[in-house]
Amino acid sequence: MLNRRQLLIAGAAVALIPAAARADAPAIHVLKDRNCGCCGDWIKVLERDGFTVTSENSSGTALARFKIEGGIPARMTSCHTGAIDGYLIEGHVPPADIRRLLSQRPDAVGLAVPGMPYGSPGMGPESEREAYDVLLIRRDGSAEVFARYDAA
Repeated sequence: MLNRRQLLIAGAAVALIPAAARADAPAIHVLKDRNCGCCGDWIKVLERDGFTVTSENSSGTALARFKIEGGIPARMTSCHTGAIDGYLIEGHVPPADIRRLLSQRPDAVGLAVPGMPYGSPGMGPESEREAYDVLLIRRDGSAEVFARYDAA
């Protein structure tokens, strides 16, 4: 049986393990434009939230083709696309929404935050956020609001 001190030490040790090294860390692969700084900022947000992230640079035409062939309608595109567990994540989608998608497992292409709304993850401070929606992209190309973020 562990005493209180041993339990506290064990808890502290677990907290010091990097999130990416934890067994429950979701793995996402991100295709991005090498010249876009906000893509890297979004990746940092995911990593801080416990995601294991790999990325590769892609040119404009190849990246656009990947999005369209994957089922992301042109009207819903942004600057980078992630692939995770059979879903595509387009743009600055918050980590909590990705986790909810993975938990609920809807029959869908994935999630999108079209454009680059200020204050979305990787796009400036949340305290100055403009309103935006996270869209669930259905396989037929339609979309519905998955999450709504009001202006700060």
